[in-house]
Amino acid sequence: MEKSIRLSLCQMKVTDDKESNLHKAVGMIEKSALNNSRIVMLPEMFNCPYDNSKFREYAEEEEAGPTVTTISRAAEDFGVHIVAGSIPELDSGKIYNTCYIFGDKGEIIGKHRKMHLFDINVPGSIVFRESDTLTAGDSLTVIDTGFCKLGVAICYDVRFPEIFRLMVSKGAQIIAIPAAFNMTTGPLHWELLMRARAVDYQVFVAAISPARDENASYIAYGNSIVVGPWADIAARAGHEECILYADIDLGDIEKAGRKLPVLAHKRDDVYEVLYKKDGVKP
Repeated sequence: MEKSIRLSLCQMKVTDDKESNLHKAVGMIEKSALNNSRIVMLPEMFNCPYDNSKFREYAEEEEAGPTVTTISRAAEDFGVHIVAGSIPELDSGKIYNTCYIFGDKGEIIGKHRKMHLFDINVPGSIVFRESDTLTAGDSLTVIDTGFCKLGVAICYDVRFPEIFRLMVSKGAQIIAIPAAFNMTTGPLHWELLMRARAVDYQVFVAAISPARDENASYIAYGNSIVVGPWADIAARAGHEECILYADIDLGDIEKAGRKLPVLAHKRDDVYEVLYKKDGVKP
């Protein structure tokens, strides 16, 4: 597998117009490819506003909608792997918050349905209940691209370290996180969580947000970020629309493990006993 990989995080401003969003996404993918990116990432709900009232309206079946077709063609045309943020996916009447991952021939090489739904109530700041519209996924996502192993989580999933432990146990080297933190949780938790997951499991974490739009019903924090396995920040954006590039060296994972071999020091034998003793499910 390759050691050095260029990532591109397309921090795009999402509008209430699917065609416009797709056109912008393709343009940013093309520019990323021209700048030698190997993996291009789009943000959570990149084809529609992050708004419960919009998810069903914008929802698409995997084989029938324009989003998968458009991004698949872009992956093939520009010869890049694409972590296609997420879109509302319609399946048997249910709507999922789904990330499709495309290979550089345009094929779907994996998909992740958001496992943990964002149901929160911060008095005086924000109330949001994804479960009013969306259904949770129940599968872990780790993909072998041929040049790296890529794990995928979506936004609120980052707050549940158990799935990161499982992704790393399956060989994940980079964990892509399409996300849309808001102006309440973003300033306090965004960088903290991304650096924590990276250093806890000694992987690269690449978190991509929409650009901030003060006129939207849900205002995204922005600040897309790439963190290395030593918790170092490889690249970080502001809140405006931009393409963030990061050149990462997968060899840094091994270096971090040699300096601080926490994964080798795990005591799964003890954890399992303690789980059983305390009646807690692992």
